[in-house]
Amino acid sequence: MPDTMLMSRLLEAAKLHVPFDGWSETTLRMAAADAGIDPGLIPAICPRGAVDLALAYHDAGDRAMLERLRETDLSARRFRDRVAFAVRLRLEVIEDRELVQRATTLFALPPYVSDGARAIWRTCDHIWTALGDTSDDVNWYTKRATLAGVYASTVLYWLGDESEDSARTWEFLDRRIDGVMQIEKLKSRARGNRIVSGLMAGPLKVLDRVHAPRGRHQTGMPGRWRNSN
Repeated sequence: MPDTMLMSRLLEAAKLHVPFDGWSETTLRMAAADAGIDPGLIPAICPRGAVDLALAYHDAGDRAMLERLRETDLSARRFRDRVAFAVRLRLEVIEDRELVQRATTLFALPPYVSDGARAIWRTCDHIWTALGDTSDDVNWYTKRATLAGVYASTVLYWLGDESEDSARTWEFLDRRIDGVMQIEKLKSRARGNRIVSGLMAGPLKVLDRVHAPRGRHQTGMPGRWRNSN
């Protein structure tokens, strides 16, 4: 049986234990027992232990979001509304808020901060890619970094939101998206200003060499640098 199928069984069993024991080794051990998985297989399924289980849960949420996005016609929506819809959809596919709360606690621990950051980055990359982003320059990074900030803050707000149907969260999300759009408008105006664009000519020339990851060019951190010679 492929490891992906074993991971799915493990995840389903773990969901009953996470609210009580978090994304922990205890949860991992009990989930394996409940799912009838040989303990000897656990290192192959989750080499780093419970953190791999938590990351698998996050990735499963991304897949569910993408499936829902593929089923939805967004052509009539403004682009900012498409982005907001995708973020909202990512939260709506979550079955149990406590599972995310426990994951947030885990990824706040120093050994796992980078894992949590990468998971959020992947989510935002999935969203931009699904919405048809074709940028190949530094904008590839700024779009994802900006959305990561919006997504992370919205998740934290949502975790404490007790309003009906999370109405306050969606209002918060709309405000954050509007704030980002205002920044984009300011950037556009700055590029159109001859004085500002002149002052920024040097830095922008350097940024022109930054490109999005592409196949074999991606090593370590995502991206590539083009030599101007």
